[in-house]
Amino acid sequence: MFNHVFVGTNDVAAARKFYNATMTVLGHAGHDMPHGTAYPSEHGSFVVATPANGEAATCMNGFTFGFRAADYDQVEAWHAAGLANGGTDAGAPGFRENSPGNMYGAYLRDPDGHKLCAYAVNTGPR
Repeated sequence: MFNHVFVGTNDVAAARKFYNATMTVLGHAGHDMPHGTAYPSEHGSFVVATPANGEAATCMNGFTFGFRAADYDQVEAWHAAGLANGGTDAGAPGFRENSPGNMYGAYLRDPDGHKLCAYAVNTGPR
């Protein structure tokens, strides 16, 4: 359904550090561009870069970008990589009873304040 998702940043270096760490955990390598980095996959791309209009990037209130994780360990590694690379905790890894199927997930805010999560399908006890 989607070709790409674009997230604005005001600090390309900080965004690269954060996203290179977290996206690598999920199996996506970054491709640097002069104004940011793209993380392509077979289903579309995630891009973090300075806004094309030259104005400051701002985070969206009430919006979350969700990434698919292979398993519980990958969710935990993604969360740890984000915290170690400039992100802030927005929800520690664990089961989310309000999610479809009580999925296992974690939440972070990137260096620009965008809310992100990684989820793995519930495959049993942790």
